[in-house]
Amino acid sequence: MDDIAVRNDAKAGQDWPLQIYQTLKANGVSQISYVPDAGHSRLIELSHGDAAIQTTVLTTEEEGVALSAGAWLGGDRAVLLMQSSGVGNCVNMFSLAASCRLPFLTLVTMRGEWAEFNPWQIPMGKATRQAFEIMGVTVFRLDRPEDAEEVISAACSLAFESDQQIAVLISQRMLGRKKWTETK
Repeated sequence: MDDIAVRNDAKAGQDWPLQIYQTLKANGVSQISYVPDAGHSRLIELSHGDAAIQTTVLTTEEEGVALSAGAWLGGDRAVLLMQSSGVGNCVNMFSLAASCRLPFLTLVTMRGEWAEFNPWQIPMGKATRQAFEIMGVTVFRLDRPEDAEEVISAACSLAFESDQQIAVLISQRMLGRKKWTETK
């Protein structure tokens, strides 16, 4: 029986993850936590390659909210990377940042929208923005690679200079069409 793999058709040459990485560095981010996600793989790779950035692999996304709070209290700036399917896991933890008026920044790769092949991703993909907004998190949307630096810079400013809770939703279209393919 053939193994099933996911193929990503993202356009080569658009290194918006590098732009995001450079912008996070320029804004003093020194900690990145994540649940492994193919959409964030380039950004994760860049972060692991940088001795000045502490990376933490999470078992579940809500741990990243607490880690971000602890980082801030310890004098660091942290970012949580997750997929839209993990947002529902964090709803209760978002109240920590809001109640304590702590800065919080998360970058969310979207699923359940552009040419989604997996029907299990669609419900949370539809609810992601509203889940954040209900919990008082300001939502930005990144739909075009050429806007990566500007959107991430604005998000960092609001989060870290104004003690706001910010989510940047990265369009599934930017990640490219995913589909099941057979491998031998």
